[in-house]
Amino acid sequence: MESTSQLVPFPLLLNTNYKASTIPWRFPSDDPHVTTPTELSWINLLLNLIPSYKKRAESDTSVPDAANKAEKFAQRYAEILENFKKDPSSQGGPPDILFLCKLREQVLRELGFRDIFKKVKDEENAKAISLFENVVRLNDAIEDEGKRLENLVRGIFAGNIFDLGSAQLAEVFSKDGMSFLGTCENLVPRPWVIDDLDTCKMKWSKKSWKKVIIFVDNSGADIILGILPFARELLRRGSQVVLAANDLPSINDVTYSELIEIISTLKDEEGCLMGVSTSNLLIANSGNDLPIIDLTRVSQELAYLANDADLVILEGMGRGIETNLYAQFKCDSLKIAMVKHPEVAEFLGSRLYDCVIKYDSV
Repeated sequence: MESTSQLVPFPLLLNTNYKASTIPWRFPSDDPHVTTPTELSWINLLLNLIPSYKKRAESDTSVPDAANKAEKFAQRYAEILENFKKDPSSQGGPPDILFLCKLREQVLRELGFRDIFKKVKDEENAKAISLFENVVRLNDAIEDEGKRLENLVRGIFAGNIFDLGSAQLAEVFSKDGMSFLGTCENLVPRPWVIDDLDTCKMKWSKKSWKKVIIFVDNSGADIILGILPFARELLRRGSQVVLAANDLPSINDVTYSELIEIISTLKDEEGCLMGVSTSNLLIANSGNDLPIIDLTRVSQELAYLANDADLVILEGMGRGIETNLYAQFKCDSLKIAMVKHPEVAEFLGSRLYDCVIKYDSV
């Protein structure tokens, strides 16, 4: 199943030379038939994720004969990746992260798997919803605006660790789960690898953003305990907020339809999130079906809503680092994510689980 809506360029992109790729996998001088060290490391990363995907697929009760089909997925996708290791031009050209992720989703869908992480997403959403009120009250109790913003940002980082696209984190979740508040307290200390938090605090104090587009990432603690308290604070300060979520499922990313359901559950009878009106909160279908995003291909709905925005936020490693860390916009932009792959840490010269908050002002 693939999105049938027509996709268009995101209207706030500034540079015409935009490419949805932050980390260069190869250079023009590289032999097109020889895998580069960077290509090899990323292909191996995707190979290492196959067992966790297979395990989720095996337990998908919505698919008949799921165990056998999960084995077929593992074999087919591993074969594709191994072929790329032998010759990166074997599928018509050198691979990139967009292409390899799209192939993975394609193999799953061809075998009948639409959303193999649905069960764990539902479980994590339920846990996070039960904690939402307490997290919001703790934020509201912070009187200093700058300190409250920092606490909200730390909540986004802590929530973003719920990422089943990381082999190490998938293993931890499968065994023990994670504590949101404990993660907040145990983030790597500042300064982070890219740390524009103090600049954000200065801009935040001016209350200057009228309309904010947020490209959201994962289900569970990420969206419910990280992004939604942050979005609620923007609403309270008078901003209109558009949350842009995936059209179709991919890993444990929250989808457009799931996000509508989550917010409906959290709102009270007056349509408020813990006393803050949601009349200026919009949920948009981004048109995306991957854990990363190419901003030359978004839904017409999102493109229309984004035209008059004055802040764009890309949250999560896939959207905010791997594909758009250096993307430039016609308005202010913020990339915010936790570093969860050793390959990304190596590129940034950072620690694993380091934090990125990159703010670009126009």
